[in-house]
Amino acid sequence: MRSSIALHVDDVCTYVGKTVLVNNATFDVKAGEIIGLIGPNGAGKTTIMKTILGLMKFKGKIEVNGKNVSENDHHALTRVGALIEHPAIYPFLTGMQNLTLYAHDQKDMANLISELQMDSYINYKAKGYSLGMKQKLGIAIALLNQPQVVILDEPMNGLDIESTIRVRKLIKRYSDQGTAFLISSHILSELQKVMTRVVLISGGQIILNKEVKEFEKISHQKYHLTTENNKLTKKIFAAYQITFTENENYLIVSQNDIYKIEDLLFNEGVHLKEILPLEANLERIVVDVLEKKRG
Repeated sequence: MRSSIALHVDDVCTYVGKTVLVNNATFDVKAGEIIGLIGPNGAGKTTIMKTILGLMKFKGKIEVNGKNVSENDHHALTRVGALIEHPAIYPFLTGMQNLTLYAHDQKDMANLISELQMDSYINYKAKGYSLGMKQKLGIAIALLNQPQVVILDEPMNGLDIESTIRVRKLIKRYSDQGTAFLISSHILSELQKVMTRVVLISGGQIILNKEVKEFEKISHQKYHLTTENNKLTKKIFAAYQITFTENENYLIVSQNDIYKIEDLLFNEGVHLKEILPLEANLERIVVDVLEKKRG
């Protein structure tokens, strides 16, 4: 296996009893890559993450930096940081004491406290922390000790805008230094700002694995179009079976039909007033892909 592959998941099936929760999952995360693991509720995102951490019964192969992961054997996970579901913090210890349990380097710990702006409450007991404070402490624990792989499940949960921006910048900085990230989030607009690759899961199966730029191309780019006579234009589109939707004072059409539309309108003597590409929207693209998958 190439040294640039930080996390290798090969034909992995995860079970609870005889029930298959994840079926034949295969993907790699290279050093410095930020993978966005996305999909509907119950799709299997958290299950995959727990499986990688050796917390679930599975078949197949999982390797972290070339070392095999097996159920309940965490030897391969010494350079892996994780935040899954809820931060693993002790409520009757202070934030500082929680970090000290895991930290190998005091300077590294102090930098994370400062970066995440936790100085004002880090010496208070964690039981009094707000959701956002607990989340930042959990993220700090995941990023301690310069991990080679970081797995984050809904890291932006409970964070305000300023904290979200800080976490995003931290993720980018660590990835620039070679740390590989696997991140799930329902806030796709925020995930879109950091991820380099999309892994889309539905019903326990990975249905798409592409770089972000390729992913945005798979949904046919839409254009909005206005003519001098939209009413007549709609009749022409209907007659020639051109698919469109209507939004306020303009029509939305597929990029694939643009040349045909231009020729038709010219032949029918209808003048175009405006034609502009609509910006790609990650949420819309995901919905389109899932709808196509479901038929």
